[in-house]
Amino acid sequence: MASQEKISVYNLADLKNTSDDAIPNYLNSLKFQQSHRLTDVRLTLGFSALAIAGACLAWDYKFGFDSTKYYTAAAVALYSLLNGALTLWIFYVERGTIYEGTAPSGDKLRISTHSKKNEPVYNVTVEVVGKDGKKGETIEIKRPFTEWFDAAGHFVAAPFQSVLATGIPAVGRADPKRVMRADDKVKVEVGGTEYTPEMLAMLASSMQGAGVEASGAEPKSGKKGERRRKA
Repeated sequence: MASQEKISVYNLADLKNTSDDAIPNYLNSLKFQQSHRLTDVRLTLGFSALAIAGACLAWDYKFGFDSTKYYTAAAVALYSLLNGALTLWIFYVERGTIYEGTAPSGDKLRISTHSKKNEPVYNVTVEVVGKDGKKGETIEIKRPFTEWFDAAGHFVAAPFQSVLATGIPAVGRADPKRVMRADDKVKVEVGGTEYTPEMLAMLASSMQGAGVEASGAEPKSGKKGERRRKA
């Protein structure tokens, strides 16, 4: 079912961010245990640097620069070190990771995403670690955003979840009803009924044709066989 909120289908950042936000919601609903380790470390580094800057401002205001210039120099060095560590953490450790968690089967997943400029394609990389601790396969998924966003910019959850369940075995085992076979097609639910894109196109064409025919038909004066009375 499509969400009530809509975004601009021409804004790749909005398309990616909306899709990114849907992944944790979907996996957590399947009893995945999400890990917040990466986010916790990032927040710790960021808030530590902010606390140092605030303390430096406070003691400079209260005691003056001359009395605290050595402390200020040390604070500036420590602030730069923390910000450098934060930058390295984001680019070399997180690497675009939007989700870390453990599946009900015990497999650990690390999901990172990215999109290229002027290319409306969602690139998903899934690193799998088995419950025995051994690193498993790395899964690459590349699908256009149009598979789960309609023309108005509404996010449609069902086809997006089918992409994840079909491409990631651990997700497919947790939600087998969303796994598509090779001969299946993504379906969109409209008014409680699921349609494939081809079915929707045919339905729209038939409705349009029926409307044209109805508007072009001549009105009937009465029942069949009824004779017109003479004045």
